[in-house]
Amino acid sequence: MQFNGFQKLTLLDFPGHVAATLFTAGCNFRCPFCHNAALVTHIDNQNFFSEEYVLDYLKKRIGILDGICITGGEPLLHKDLPEFIKKVKELGYLVKLDTNGSYPDILEQLINSGNIDYVAMDIKNSKEKYRLTAECSEQDLSNIEKSIALLKQNKVDYEFRTTVVNEYHTVEDIKSIAEWIRGAKKYFLQNFTDSGDLIKDGLTAADRETIENMRLAATDCIENTQLRGL
Repeated sequence: MQFNGFQKLTLLDFPGHVAATLFTAGCNFRCPFCHNAALVTHIDNQNFFSEEYVLDYLKKRIGILDGICITGGEPLLHKDLPEFIKKVKELGYLVKLDTNGSYPDILEQLINSGNIDYVAMDIKNSKEKYRLTAECSEQDLSNIEKSIALLKQNKVDYEFRTTVVNEYHTVEDIKSIAEWIRGAKKYFLQNFTDSGDLIKDGLTAADRETIENMRLAATDCIENTQLRGL
């Protein structure tokens, strides 16, 4: 297992915990607003952090860090991820996983193993606009629906989240998403920010009034709908 990014300390990525964040390379989606294009469209395989390096660092930070966040790219693309997570858990760490939800079988395996403590699943857009937004297949969408149903079983703490982009999302889209994931434990709307490393340029954030209207529209289906990163 190797990682193409390693943030050794974060107070933001794992809610309520002091953590480190690991970034995997590669993704089966091509969301225009992806803020980690370097991990998707132009991967640098010459610069990476080995599993041994990461585990050695974590051993030295026992009692200082609470856990790790594994993000990407799409982490579940990597077949050796479950074994790596097991090693992290054996060190006593909490594990948060970020995913696009397109690999429900692996997600279910991880949940049933008890080796992940929190899942943040991205909902890219309404069903009707999903494939256009993420450039994914009909099979991907079916798998996303399986992952939504899996998380709503509440076997692991989780959240759904949507990155709101002015050019891709309307209030009606967010309302449609909320109806799709109705009954979810938590739903976060994250306003788009330009990282300078996007798949598509020229995208903009929603204004404060619009994103607040989106939140209100979503609360009809998911009472715990919150704004993040404003």
